[in-house]
Formats: sequence, structure tokens, C-alpha cells
Amino acid sequence: MQVSIRSYVQRDAADLADVFFRSVRQVAVSDYTAAQAAAWAPQRATPDTMHETASDGRATLVAADEHDRAVAYIDLEPDGHIDHLFCAPEAAGRGIASQLYEAIEALARKQGISRLYTEASELARRLFERKGFVVLERQSKVLRGVRIHNYRMAKDLPDLH
Repeated sequence: MQVSIRSYVQRDAADLADVFFRSVRQVAVSDYTAAQAAAWAPQRATPDTMHETASDGRATLVAADEHDRAVAYIDLEPDGHIDHLFCAPEAAGRGIASQLYEAIEALARKQGISRLYTEASELARRLFERKGFVVLERQSKVLRGVRIHNYRMAKDLPDLH
């Protein structure tokens, strides 16, 4: 699957809602139970909700397929927080998340951000570790009555000049 990395535009909102829902429900179940995935993503977000999040001041990049439909996305908040990195099932395992991460790290460096941090799922933890992040702690929480865990991670971005 060939993709192009580009900035989010409003017409991507429905695709992002679909990518998030299907990523959690179909991809994350490799590391989480069906009950945990259902607690994490009980239903598809509305396009309006996704657009509101994607345009709240964060940078959102999408991986668009040959039909210019978003099949994966990543975001970066102004303080260096990566809140979302999700791939549709058909895009998972193809290096697309890695391409998105590289693009968002380049953007962070351009913006002068010196430290990235995230709360990563099991699957995302492995990608972030390959990209130089370290696990700060394993977090366990209850989400909609179901115990689930993730990893608080960070990476310093030294000035390359």
C-alpha cells in the first residue's frame, strides 16, 4: 500500500473516526481483550468530534492512500504530546506508522520542541521504543469499568544544529 503523508483537512474527519475505531477494535485486540478494546472505543466518534480534536491547535498528519483517503494518522500537541497514532487494519504492519512518526518528529524539531511524550498501547510501545522512546512507567487504569494499561513514554529531541 502506497501512501502519501499530508496535513489533516476537514474532509478527513470521518476517515479518522473510522481508522481510530477499527484500529482499536481490530488491531489492538492482538494485545488487549475484546472487553478492553470495547471500553477503549465503545463506538465510532462522530466526524464533528474528530474534527474538533484534530483542529484544536495540535498538528495532525494523515497517511492517505491512492484515493486520498486517510488510512492512518498521528497528532502532535504544542507541548510535544503525541496523543494519537492509529492505523486502519489494512494499513497496519506496513511501515506506515513509522512513516507518520518520522514526519511528526521532523515537524516537532522544526517547531523547536525538545521532548516528545506519549501514553502508548502495547503495540505502539514497540514502535515508539524503536524510535528511541523510553518507558517511564506502565500505567494501569479503569476505563468504563474495565482495567486496561498503557505506557508513559518520552524521547528527548536534542538540537541537531
